[in-house]
Amino acid sequence: MSNQDSSKDLDGLLVVTVEQAVAAPYTSCRLADAGARVIKIERPEGDFARNYDSNALGNSAYFVWLNRGKESVSLDLKNEKDFILFKNIISKADILIQNLAPGAFERLGLDLKELRNQYPRLITCSISGFGDDGPYKNQKAYDMLIQAETGVIDITGHPDKDGFDGRAKVGPSVCDISAGMTAYQAILQALIKRGVSGKGRHISVSMFNSLADWMNPFYLGYVYNQKTPKRNGMTHPIIVPYGAFACKDNLTILIAIQNDREWVNLCKIVLEDETMAHDSRFKTNSDRVSNRTLTEKIIQDKFLKFEREELISKLEKASVAYGRISDMEQLKNHPQNNFLEVDTKKGVVKVLGPGAIHDNYLPKVNKMPELDEHGKLIRAEFGS
Repeated sequence: MSNQDSSKDLDGLLVVTVEQAVAAPYTSCRLADAGARVIKIERPEGDFARNYDSNALGNSAYFVWLNRGKESVSLDLKNEKDFILFKNIISKADILIQNLAPGAFERLGLDLKELRNQYPRLITCSISGFGDDGPYKNQKAYDMLIQAETGVIDITGHPDKDGFDGRAKVGPSVCDISAGMTAYQAILQALIKRGVSGKGRHISVSMFNSLADWMNPFYLGYVYNQKTPKRNGMTHPIIVPYGAFACKDNLTILIAIQNDREWVNLCKIVLEDETMAHDSRFKTNSDRVSNRTLTEKIIQDKFLKFEREELISKLEKASVAYGRISDMEQLKNHPQNNFLEVDTKKGVVKVLGPGAIHDNYLPKVNKMPELDEHGKLIRAEFGS
């Protein structure tokens, strides 16, 4: 184990963020986890995400998740005294983040280019729905709307059937999260370059482009090979078997066959019918795609004879990839979970930990701030 604590990687950096909802708070949360001091500017009524729900010991689940380790100061940026305080904080900041509605930051009388001219080391990051240019640049943007605009909704869900629209949005806020992740990595890149050049830069992050980037395999297939992606639910358009099957105990298991060697193993060890591996209807993946319905029915009939854990033992022996469909109770108890404990005024909330762990260290998380909790100290420190 390293003696270096990754929770202090960005120690000494000051981040000021005028943020709301999910995308920018995700970015600044990751910076706080890495040791940066993050001052969150909230409007007098607070970030509206504080009131999304009351599911985490009376706190908003979104707010607890994304605002740990930050300092909160409530400012009315249309008030001259508060505006001066804000500019004083910027003058000492390394990074300025904002994701206000289109044009709102500029209407406050702030020009990001002028700020960088005044403070050459400053890194500025704006997160918006559609970016700084283009005909949609002033359009309001929320997660589901961007999922729709990028085509994500059109390829997600089940095929239309009997007049039923099978399209569905992705459950988690993938648009907000992809934009937050994109902003975080871009800020780290800018910090690395600043360490060489001594100069900051402006980063414009578009929620649309962040999520559209994830659509490239479908986009390229359509543009260059006229392949229109189809909604397949939990199946795969060009791989069989690949999908969900019911078990004897009413639980569900997913399997994914990636090559014909795995198919032979599945037939021999799990389906207990080695002749099926060499049957001309099923021998290759192309054969199985052509006979999808029959292939999946044979597998399903066999799987219904076993409880899920029995099937998992067989699949492990056959080296066939599988996955359990977890409900919230099963996710809560999943053995691969790691957790962070976030202090709140109403008690300690255990949140699921991040995907990246540095030298076996999880971030040393501080509490979730109450609205304007650090206002008095910040005013004293940065007041003119």
